[in-house]
Amino acid sequence: MSLKHTRTSARRTGRRALQPKRRISRPVRPAVPFPAANHPAPYVSVIIPAMNEAGTIGKVIAGAREVHPRCEVIVVVNGSADNTAEIALALGAHVIHFEQPLGHDVGRSVGAEAAKGEVLLFIDGDFVLNASQLRPFVAAVSHGTDVALNDYSGPVRQEFPHPVVLSKHVLNIMLGRPDLKGCSLTAVPHALSRRALASLGSGLLSRPPLAHAQAVLEGLQVKAVHKVPVGRLNAVRPKQAGTDPLREVILTDHLDAAGLVLQRRGERAGFIDGNRRRGMVR
Repeated sequence: MSLKHTRTSARRTGRRALQPKRRISRPVRPAVPFPAANHPAPYVSVIIPAMNEAGTIGKVIAGAREVHPRCEVIVVVNGSADNTAEIALALGAHVIHFEQPLGHDVGRSVGAEAAKGEVLLFIDGDFVLNASQLRPFVAAVSHGTDVALNDYSGPVRQEFPHPVVLSKHVLNIMLGRPDLKGCSLTAVPHALSRRALASLGSGLLSRPPLAHAQAVLEGLQVKAVHKVPVGRLNAVRPKQAGTDPLREVILTDHLDAAGLVLQRRGERAGFIDGNRRRGMVR
C-alpha cells in the first residue's frame, strides 16, 4: 500500500467522522386511546363505591379507564345527595344507584355481583389514583394471584398504634401469614380473581376481614403486591359521642374473622402449646 493512498484514506475517514450521522426517521405509532365507555366483553371490572363524591368521581373514573383496554367501570352510588351518579353516567360507567346508604363496604358486594370481568379491581370514589398505581394489582391477578393486596400495613411505630392496625397484624399472625403484616382486604386498592370471587362469594366482600381470613383458609393465593399509602388519603371521620363508629365496625369484623380462624383450626388456631404440662395443674 502506498503512502499516498494511506493519507487519502485517512483524510476520507476523518471527513466521514466529522460528518453528522443521518438518523433514519421511523413513523411514530399514535397511542391507542382507551375507550370512554365500558367494553362489551371486559377483562377487568373496576368497582367503585361512592357516596357524595361529585368532586372526585370524574378523576377516579379517568384513572380506572386506563387500567386495561378491555375495562368496565361500575360505580355503586348509594346515599348521595349530589350529582355523583349523573357524572358517572356521563362518563360511560355502569351506575348502580341506591337512594339510601348501603352501609360500610356493601357497595363492594353489589359491584362484584354485577361484574363481568376476570379481574375485579376495587377502589374508592374519594381516592384519586392514576392508572400506574392500579395496574400492578391487575397484573398480579393476571399472573395467578387470587387476592392482590395493597402492600400497606399502616403506621406501627407510634407509642399507641391504632386498634385497626393492630387487629390486621394479629389476624394475619393467627392465619399463619405474618409476612402479610398489616395488609388486608380492608384497604383499597385490591384485586380479586374470578376464582376468588367464586370461592368467597360476593356477599362476604362487605366484611373485608372475614373475606381476607376465608381466602387464606381456603388456600387461595394471597399476596401483597404493590404499596399505595392510602393512610394519607383517608378523610378524617367525624366522631359520634367521642368514638369512631366505623372503627367499631371494622374491629368487630376482625373479631369475627378471628373467631372463624379458631372455628376452623381449633382453639389455639393451630399453634402448639409449647412445653406446658397443663395436666399437672391441680
